[in-house]
Amino acid sequence: MKKNKGIKLLAAVICSLLLASCSSKPADNASPAPSAQSSPESSFSMSEGKASIDENSSAQISVPDEVSGESQEESSGFSLVSTPNDEIIQSPLYRSAVLYCVDDNAILYNDGAEIKTAPASMTKLLTASVMLEHMSPDDIVTVGSELSLVHPDSSLCYIEQGNRLTVRDLLTGMLLNSGNDAAYTAAVNTARAANPDKKLDDREALSIFINMMNEFAARLGMNDSHFTTPEGWDDSDQYVTGADMIKLCSYAINEPVIRKIVGTFRKNAVIESGEELTWTNTNSLLDPTGSYYLENAIGMKTGFTDNAGYCLAAAYKKNGKTYVSVVTGCKGYDDRFEVSQKLYLKIQ
Repeated sequence: MKKNKGIKLLAAVICSLLLASCSSKPADNASPAPSAQSSPESSFSMSEGKASIDENSSAQISVPDEVSGESQEESSGFSLVSTPNDEIIQSPLYRSAVLYCVDDNAILYNDGAEIKTAPASMTKLLTASVMLEHMSPDDIVTVGSELSLVHPDSSLCYIEQGNRLTVRDLLTGMLLNSGNDAAYTAAVNTARAANPDKKLDDREALSIFINMMNEFAARLGMNDSHFTTPEGWDDSDQYVTGADMIKLCSYAINEPVIRKIVGTFRKNAVIESGEELTWTNTNSLLDPTGSYYLENAIGMKTGFTDNAGYCLAAAYKKNGKTYVSVVTGCKGYDDRFEVSQKLYLKIQ
């Protein structure tokens, strides 16, 4: 386990207790591309989660009854304070939106932060956090038969069985290209590293890793969330709230390896076994040639599934302070970036 991890985790938990959330707003797994140089979210058969959708169509957002948005004030321990109606972002439509200053431990915008929703590929921030608690960035992993666990039509970073690569490169493929293949490789290798005396098959290792994810989330104070997959594939028993995602983002952006990876727009990698791979970040806030580019954006993670809609966890650096935002449940591909831009403008 890395030095100072316990201190950082404790600090993140303390910060999470100071969060305030708001009342609810009224009414990323892509098809494999020919090469790793294609962005998984550029043409969706399924953008980071599950199901089929065209890039220019609206997501059919649905949430199971047990994951519907009812107030979680009592269970979360938060004092739910609504953003005034005259300050609510009116369009595009979203399920929840939260903006938080990490340095000041202050919520700047909260609309629907207590609503439960599917996490989609924002889950990968937790997967990366758990892996780095048990393995070092320069550790070498070998891609194995766990790739058989990856769902069809997943977004991929195009690693193959037998490839050898560092933990750092594996997480880069997972967080930039939203590779579900990398998420399963991360899960089984982390579980085996944490249990060196056990001979774990792929499914046993995956089950242990899922428990590790939920234990880690509980330590962060994510009391209204539950995880069942390492990549965020839709499952009726997998859900988060915007408030809980803020806790995870606040931790992850202070993890140096994650912070550097998620702030990278494109990475040309030559992995340990010699293969050359190019990974492009699915976060349009980092694309210097795009209309949603923000100079002060420093990364985080996109997501999409049928149940989640289009989502974005984003981070910014402005006036010497770090901010994180979470947007969930958008219907259009670009809507999450537009809402995030509007949240950024609320930073003074």
